[in-house]
Amino acid sequence: MSDNNPARHLSDAAEGIRAFNHTSRSAARDWEFPSHAYSAVGNLSYLAGMLEQAVQQSTRPVMHTYEHGRVLIDNGGDADAKVAELVAAQRDAEVAAAALTAAVQRMHNAVSPMGLDTTGIPEFEDDEDDE
Repeated sequence: MSDNNPARHLSDAAEGIRAFNHTSRSAARDWEFPSHAYSAVGNLSYLAGMLEQAVQQSTRPVMHTYEHGRVLIDNGGDADAKVAELVAAQRDAEVAAAALTAAVQRMHNAVSPMGLDTTGIPEFEDDEDDE
């Protein structure tokens, strides 16, 4: 897939999500406090917010080809029926993407005021003395 192929970016995004899923499985120094979740959920909210447009634009090659009467379906299938199925599924995906966006934005709003109570944690005691 060439760098100019838009599908390449979706492949890269999927790989980024796979990497996140892998590295976020356990707590680590950079993955243990509410501020870390706030950052991650913020990025996830941004990503989810772009899914509806990506869903819309992902079918453009099919629609372009269909509008020119050039869609061919394996085994002599009905192009009109398959494109109608695609369009209906696309609408469902757009609705789901909008719902996902709203839910993840609520997650981001919920985690926003959260912080770490450092009382009694030795590595944070020096910071408390500075106040």
